[in-house]
Amino acid sequence: MKLLVATRSAHKVAEIRNILAGVPALELLDLDTAGIAPEPAEDALEPFDSFEANARSKAAYFRRRSGMATVADDSGIEVDALGGQPGVRSRRFAPLPGDAGRDEQDRANNAHLIERLTGTEPARRTGRYVCVAALADEDGREFLFRGIAEGRVVEEVRGSGGFGYDPLFVATDLGRTFAEAAPREKDAVSHRGKAFRALASYLLSR
Repeated sequence: MKLLVATRSAHKVAEIRNILAGVPALELLDLDTAGIAPEPAEDALEPFDSFEANARSKAAYFRRRSGMATVADDSGIEVDALGGQPGVRSRRFAPLPGDAGRDEQDRANNAHLIERLTGTEPARRTGRYVCVAALADEDGREFLFRGIAEGRVVEEVRGSGGFGYDPLFVATDLGRTFAEAAPREKDAVSHRGKAFRALASYLLSR
Protein backbone atom coordinates (compact mmCIF):
# COMPACT_ATOMS: atom_id res chain seq x y z
CA MET A 1 0.00 0.00 0.00
CA LYS A 2 1.22 3.49 -0.85
CA LEU A 3 0.47 6.17 1.73
CA LEU A 4 1.13 9.87 1.25
CA VAL A 5 2.36 11.70 4.35
CA ALA A 6 0.90 15.18 3.96
CA THR A 7 3.31 17.50 5.74
CA ARG A 8 6.06 19.88 4.67
CA SER A 9 7.91 19.23 7.95
CA ALA A 10 10.94 16.98 7.48
CA HIS A 11 10.94 16.37 11.26
CA LYS A 12 7.39 15.00 11.17
CA VAL A 13 8.08 12.84 8.13
CA ALA A 14 11.09 11.26 9.88
CA GLU A 15 9.09 10.54 13.04
CA ILE A 16 6.18 9.06 11.13
CA ARG A 17 8.51 6.85 9.09
CA ASN A 18 10.04 5.49 12.29
CA ILE A 19 6.68 4.90 13.96
CA LEU A 20 5.18 3.11 10.95
CA ALA A 21 8.31 1.14 10.10
CA GLY A 22 6.76 -2.08 11.40
CA VAL A 23 3.79 -2.07 9.01
CA PRO A 24 4.63 -4.59 6.25
CA ALA A 25 4.23 -3.69 2.57
CA LEU A 26 3.58 -0.03 3.41
CA GLU A 27 5.34 2.50 1.18
CA LEU A 28 5.38 6.00 2.64
CA LEU A 29 5.76 8.92 0.27
CA ASP A 30 6.37 12.49 1.34
CA LEU A 31 5.02 15.40 -0.66
CA ASP A 32 8.31 16.12 -2.43
CA THR A 33 8.81 12.49 -3.45
CA ALA A 34 5.24 12.39 -4.74
CA GLY A 35 5.93 15.49 -6.84
CA ILE A 36 3.35 17.68 -5.10
CA ALA A 37 4.67 21.22 -5.25
CA PRO A 38 3.70 23.78 -2.59
CA GLU A 39 0.59 25.82 -3.36
CA PRO A 40 -0.60 29.05 -1.67
CA ALA A 41 -3.85 27.27 -0.74
CA GLU A 42 -1.91 25.14 1.76
CA ASP A 43 -1.57 28.16 4.07
CA ALA A 44 -5.34 28.15 4.63
CA LEU A 45 -5.82 24.46 5.46
CA GLU A 46 -5.82 24.83 9.26
CA PRO A 47 -8.43 27.50 10.13
CA PHE A 48 -10.41 25.34 12.54
CA ASP A 49 -10.57 25.25 16.33
CA SER A 50 -9.98 21.52 16.72
CA PHE A 51 -7.09 19.23 15.86
CA GLU A 52 -9.57 16.83 14.28
CA ALA A 53 -10.96 19.36 11.81
CA ASN A 54 -7.54 20.66 10.80
CA ALA A 55 -6.15 17.16 10.27
CA ARG A 56 -9.16 16.15 8.17
CA SER A 57 -8.85 19.32 6.10
CA LYS A 58 -5.22 18.60 5.22
CA ALA A 59 -5.77 14.90 4.53
CA ALA A 60 -8.72 15.55 2.24
CA TYR A 61 -6.93 18.35 0.36
CA PHE A 62 -3.81 16.33 -0.41
CA ARG A 63 -5.81 13.22 -1.28
CA ARG A 64 -7.66 15.28 -3.90
CA ARG A 65 -4.39 16.59 -5.30
CA SER A 66 -2.59 13.24 -5.30
CA GLY A 67 -5.32 10.66 -5.82
CA MET A 68 -3.56 8.58 -3.19
CA ALA A 69 -4.46 7.39 0.29
CA THR A 70 -3.23 10.23 2.49
CA VAL A 71 -2.49 10.75 6.15
CA ALA A 72 -2.12 14.17 7.74
CA ASP A 73 -1.84 15.18 11.35
CA ASP A 74 -2.50 18.25 13.41
CA SER A 75 -0.75 18.54 16.71
CA GLY A 76 0.17 21.00 19.40
CA ILE A 77 0.67 21.67 23.06
CA GLU A 78 -2.07 22.61 25.52
CA VAL A 79 -0.89 24.42 28.66
CA ASP A 80 -3.31 24.42 31.56
CA ALA A 81 -2.11 27.73 33.04
CA LEU A 82 -2.85 29.38 29.67
CA GLY A 83 -6.35 27.95 29.40
CA GLY A 84 -5.25 25.33 26.87
CA GLN A 85 -3.25 27.70 24.67
CA PRO A 86 -1.53 27.56 22.26
CA GLY A 87 -3.43 24.40 21.23
CA VAL A 88 -4.23 24.36 17.51
CA ARG A 89 -2.25 27.61 17.13
CA SER A 90 0.95 26.00 18.41
CA ARG A 91 2.86 26.31 15.16
CA ARG A 92 2.40 30.09 14.92
CA PHE A 93 2.21 30.93 18.64
CA ALA A 94 4.90 33.61 18.54
CA PRO A 95 4.12 36.63 16.33
CA LEU A 96 6.59 36.27 13.48
CA PRO A 97 6.18 37.00 9.75
CA GLY A 98 4.54 34.20 7.79
CA ASP A 99 7.73 33.54 5.82
CA ALA A 100 9.75 32.69 8.93
CA GLY A 101 11.53 29.35 8.70
CA ARG A 102 10.40 26.42 10.83
CA ASP A 103 13.49 26.42 13.06
CA GLU A 104 13.23 30.18 13.57
CA GLN A 105 9.54 29.84 14.42
CA ASP A 106 10.28 26.99 16.86
CA ARG A 107 12.83 29.10 18.74
CA ALA A 108 10.45 32.06 18.87
CA ASN A 109 7.57 29.87 20.03
CA ASN A 110 9.64 28.44 22.87
CA ALA A 111 10.79 31.90 23.96
CA HIS A 112 7.21 33.17 23.81
CA LEU A 113 5.93 30.27 25.91
CA ILE A 114 8.65 30.81 28.52
CA GLU A 115 7.69 34.50 28.68
CA ARG A 116 3.97 33.78 28.97
CA LEU A 117 4.60 31.41 31.89
CA THR A 118 6.98 33.69 33.78
CA GLY A 119 6.12 33.54 37.47
CA THR A 120 3.86 30.51 37.11
CA GLU A 121 4.47 28.04 39.93
CA PRO A 122 5.60 24.53 38.94
CA ALA A 123 2.35 22.86 40.02
CA ARG A 124 0.44 24.96 37.47
CA ARG A 125 2.80 24.36 34.53
CA THR A 126 1.03 21.15 33.55
CA GLY A 127 -0.12 20.42 30.02
CA ARG A 128 -0.14 17.92 27.24
CA TYR A 129 0.89 17.33 23.69
CA VAL A 130 -2.02 16.31 21.44
CA CYS A 131 -1.88 14.72 17.99
CA VAL A 132 -4.74 13.75 15.70
CA ALA A 133 -3.86 11.75 12.59
CA ALA A 134 -6.46 11.76 9.81
CA LEU A 135 -6.47 9.09 7.12
CA ALA A 136 -8.28 9.73 3.85
CA ASP A 137 -8.16 6.32 2.18
CA GLU A 138 -8.29 5.28 -1.48
CA ASP A 139 -12.09 5.45 -1.46
CA GLY A 140 -12.23 8.87 0.20
CA ARG A 141 -13.32 7.53 3.58
CA GLU A 142 -11.91 9.32 6.60
CA PHE A 143 -10.60 7.87 9.86
CA LEU A 144 -9.22 9.70 12.91
CA PHE A 145 -6.62 8.53 15.43
CA ARG A 146 -5.81 10.55 18.56
CA GLY A 147 -2.80 10.48 20.88
CA ILE A 148 -2.05 12.44 24.06
CA ALA A 149 1.16 12.76 26.10
CA GLU A 150 0.81 14.37 29.54
CA GLY A 151 3.59 16.42 31.09
CA ARG A 152 4.69 19.84 32.22
CA VAL A 153 6.48 22.86 30.81
CA VAL A 154 9.86 23.74 32.33
CA GLU A 155 11.36 27.21 32.66
CA GLU A 156 14.25 26.80 30.22
CA VAL A 157 15.07 24.68 27.21
CA ARG A 158 16.65 21.29 27.88
CA GLY A 159 18.22 19.01 25.31
CA SER A 160 19.10 19.33 21.65
CA GLY A 161 16.87 16.73 20.02
CA GLY A 162 13.29 16.80 18.78
CA PHE A 163 11.58 19.91 17.44
CA GLY A 164 8.78 22.29 18.29
CA TYR A 165 8.23 22.58 22.03
CA ASP A 166 10.19 19.39 22.78
CA PRO A 167 12.98 21.22 24.69
CA LEU A 168 10.41 22.61 27.16
CA PHE A 169 8.09 19.61 27.58
CA VAL A 170 8.90 17.11 30.31
CA ALA A 171 6.84 14.02 29.54
CA THR A 172 5.34 12.36 32.60
CA ASP A 173 6.26 8.92 31.21
CA LEU A 174 9.91 9.90 30.71
CA GLY A 175 10.77 12.35 33.50
CA ARG A 176 12.76 14.46 31.06
CA THR A 177 12.09 16.60 28.01
CA PHE A 178 11.39 15.09 24.63
CA ALA A 179 14.51 16.93 23.42
CA GLU A 180 16.61 15.04 25.99
CA ALA A 181 15.23 11.65 24.90
CA ALA A 182 16.47 9.45 22.09
CA PRO A 183 14.05 9.34 19.13
CA ARG A 184 12.97 5.78 19.95
CA GLU A 185 12.26 6.74 23.59
CA LYS A 186 10.23 9.74 22.53
CA ASP A 187 8.24 7.82 19.92
CA ALA A 188 7.32 5.16 22.50
CA VAL A 189 5.38 7.62 24.67
CA SER A 190 4.70 10.66 22.48
CA HIS A 191 1.38 11.98 21.26
CA ARG A 192 2.40 11.32 17.66
CA GLY A 193 3.64 7.85 18.48
CA LYS A 194 0.31 6.94 20.09
CA ALA A 195 -1.79 8.37 17.25
CA PHE A 196 0.22 6.73 14.47
CA ARG A 197 0.47 3.39 16.24
CA ALA A 198 -3.33 3.44 16.35
CA LEU A 199 -3.26 4.14 12.60
CA ALA A 200 -0.82 1.25 12.14
CA SER A 201 -3.16 -1.10 14.03
CA TYR A 202 -5.98 -0.08 11.72
CA LEU A 203 -3.87 -0.63 8.58
CA LEU A 204 -2.78 -4.07 9.81
CA SER A 205 -6.38 -5.08 10.48
CA ARG A 206 -7.68 -4.26 7.00
